[in-house]
Amino acid sequence: EGGEMAKSTQLIDNEVFRAYATYTAIVLLKMMLMSLITAYFRITRKAFVNPEDTASFGKGESAKKFLRTDPDVERVRRGHLNDLENIVPFVGIGLLYALSGPELSTALLHFRIFVGARIFHTFAYLIPLPQPGRGLSWAVGYSVTFSMAYRVLKTAWLL
Repeated sequence: EGGEMAKSTQLIDNEVFRAYATYTAIVLLKMMLMSLITAYFRITRKAFVNPEDTASFGKGESAKKFLRTDPDVERVRRGHLNDLENIVPFVGIGLLYALSGPELSTALLHFRIFVGARIFHTFAYLIPLPQPGRGLSWAVGYSVTFSMAYRVLKTAWLL
């Protein structure tokens, strides 16, 4: 119920915690997918950072030309870094939030908006879509995490 801390033995029975687990798994899988997209772009653009990664494209001097940066690879990497900067805080703060006893409907709103914003942010980054789409999606996700943090502090410290 709203307002009381969930008991750890009952977490899997707690609907808010199950929602947190579901939406956290979705954004973590999305973030993991960025590694695969980076690898795909590295291979298709033949742009590597480690000499051993160029071995299948030649030896010695002929392989050195593949040790380079590529704008497409770097764009995916920036999107992945942005995920790390935003999804990691969501995971931690979201857990504390889920344990702070929010109403299920409010928790679902937070989790769904965050996940939607991050998925949109990824498409906006990779396509790329014109600004302010990416910036707004970042701000929406960031605001959700701040909202959850506020609730945690209000509940835990009685602010």
